[in-house]
Amino acid sequence: QVQLVESGGGKVQAEGSLRLSCTASGQTFSSLVVTWFRQTPGNEREFVATISGRGGLTYYADSVKGRFTISRDNAQNTASLQMNRVKPDDTAVYFCAARGSYNTRAPAAAYDYWGQGTQVTVSS
Repeated sequence: QVQLVESGGGKVQAEGSLRLSCTASGQTFSSLVVTWFRQTPGNEREFVATISGRGGLTYYADSVKGRFTISRDNAQNTASLQMNRVKPDDTAVYFCAARGSYNTRAPAAAYDYWGQGTQVTVSS
């Protein structure tokens, strides 16, 4: 069993920056692909970014490419999402999720483990 805990959410002004963290426990972290999703009320969870177990592969949604950076520190069992030049449209609850294999097309339902989510609010 894997437990994921997100932190770092909050309120930020447009064009500002925020860094989210996802800390894992319960399984060898480097064996897990970590992905960030986000969700707004009434909508499905939306893919944001994913990173392979050893960090060599990353993939981003077009909406965040060039602004967000996903990274991980396997020694600390932590994955991060650095959010720069944020926009009001980035406002959402952000979730980290994990699964055993890397697939940029994997939907939210394909993920085995989820954190509780952290709210990010961007004001204009």
